[in-house]
Amino acid sequence: MTKEYLTLRQAANFLKVTDSVIKEMIRSEVFKAVKKGNTYQIEKAEVDEWLANLNDREIEQLALKRSVCRFSDYLKARHVFLDFSADNKYEAIAEMSKKAKDLKIVKDHRWLYQVVVAREELVSTAIGKGVALLHPRHFHPSKIKKPSILFGRSKDEIEFDALDNKPVRLFFLLLLHDDVQHLFSISYISKLLMNEEILKTLEEATDAEEVERVLTKNILN
Repeated sequence: MTKEYLTLRQAANFLKVTDSVIKEMIRSEVFKAVKKGNTYQIEKAEVDEWLANLNDREIEQLALKRSVCRFSDYLKARHVFLDFSADNKYEAIAEMSKKAKDLKIVKDHRWLYQVVVAREELVSTAIGKGVALLHPRHFHPSKIKKPSILFGRSKDEIEFDALDNKPVRLFFLLLLHDDVQHLFSISYISKLLMNEEILKTLEEATDAEEVERVLTKNILN
């Protein structure tokens, strides 16, 4: 029987993880990569056997890596907006809305500002620890070009009616298409923010790549 092989990208897609995860698995000798032509490939039977023999802890770790891969579809370094100026929650929402327009995620930042403010006036999206999870009240897939998450950090602390009465500096703007994407992202971010080291890095990061790294890689450590 002819052996079936997967390129590293195909293996990543098959396991629903990132390319970097596959490369790390090869370095750790979980899989053996063989050179075929100009590419390195993995025998599919080897991947199938590995999946079939995972223990409970390994299954949990794989699920976590898949979550990271999924979240990295929504948040990129270009979605990170550090140390913007705002005197109040409305100015903060306006700045985040303009960033979404600049990234061409939405066409009209004024529309986005209005729907996010309307949601905010129902009940504060500040979840404590200086973090707010901004989002519209309803899903608008026709208005949002691609499911995306923006991260913003204000220069100064902003009063946001948080449950813990702490002002906010860290903002996530969730621009997603449906409940599945939204609930997953809320759960993922909440899990991240339980880690005080991650929170501290978000507060002190000096560039967008560092923020992207801590949001999509450090959870695996």
